[in-house]
Amino acid sequence: MQSQLAITLQNRKHLHQVLTQTPKADLLKIPNGFRNNIWWNIAHVVVTQQILVYKFSGLQMRVPDALVEKFMKGTAPDGTATDEEIKIVADFLISTITWTKQDLEEGLFKEYKPYTTSAGFQLDTLQDAINFNLFHEGLHMATIMTQRRLLKKGS
Repeated sequence: MQSQLAITLQNRKHLHQVLTQTPKADLLKIPNGFRNNIWWNIAHVVVTQQILVYKFSGLQMRVPDALVEKFMKGTAPDGTATDEEIKIVADFLISTITWTKQDLEEGLFKEYKPYTTSAGFQLDTLQDAINFNLFHEGLHMATIMTQRRLLKKGS
């Protein structure tokens, strides 16, 4: 699982760069043809990893419940983000993966509640969840890159 987490961390570093270097107006704008924005996609991957890895392992998630409720599957952007919220999510992009590595090394993950994703993937183990999370974050990274490109073109 260490290689999957290393890949996730690299992805998160890229997302951190996008989040901290993109003007807030662009983070919040929903390009034509989309239902969400860059900000929502980035915050969504943070909370989804916590749900898939921690919640379904019976452990306390490391992010606030309010963040989960705002960005979990089925939510939509509300068009706002404070500078403080952006900083918090930027910090969580890296820290949540660092904590996951540490918690794995300390043997905190003992059980996993099976879960079927909306895409039909059956997750029976923590390994399944970490593997699926890579796929999930890749989908959202592709969406974010497309949205950035469209925003640069003026969509």
